[in-house]
Amino acid sequence: MKTKNSVRQLTIAALLIAMGIIIPMVMPKIVIGPASFTLASHVPLFIAMFISPAVAVAVALGTAFGFFVSLPLVVALRALSHLVFAIIGSLYLQKNPGILMTNGRFTLFNWKFQSYNVILGIIHAAVEMVVVSVFFFGGNMPEVYYTQGFFYTVFVLLGVGGFVHSLVDYNIAYFVANLLSKQIDIPVFTKAKALAKTETPDLKKVPSV
Repeated sequence: MKTKNSVRQLTIAALLIAMGIIIPMVMPKIVIGPASFTLASHVPLFIAMFISPAVAVAVALGTAFGFFVSLPLVVALRALSHLVFAIIGSLYLQKNPGILMTNGRFTLFNWKFQSYNVILGIIHAAVEMVVVSVFFFGGNMPEVYYTQGFFYTVFVLLGVGGFVHSLVDYNIAYFVANLLSKQIDIPVFTKAKALAKTETPDLKKVPSV
């Protein structure tokens, strides 16, 4: 059973890695020069976080490797930096699956999940800003970054813009994973359902007054 589960997770990880590499090539982009934001580019990694920390790490490494062989170094290192929030976020979900539900149901209007989403978005944006800052101060960024200045290109575009991008993509991932969980086992969603059942009283057993 353990071997079967490992093979299943490996297969899912491979599919998510492939999606993580393909999505930036085909999905629409919002371009705010010199930055661009691809809709749903983080969704495969966010879905991996609902499965297990191991799958999240595999997807983060796999997509980063794909970018190393096809895109500029700074882009690939930004993808590699996703390891930080992937590990933190997936470990937290494993220990706190209940944040996915409110009042016994899955909904995007859930302050627990959205609070988690905000904190993860801050970590996500902050780590990417560190990566880009190293290249910026090393003089290894395109000239347009220096023309626009550090505050605008790194803090506003990549920091604030990356934070909003992260929030949107994680909500898309939550919505997709919730739909998938009705057909297949998405471990964190399965744990959340089991937890909700233990916390919801059985009305049939409550004595009438």
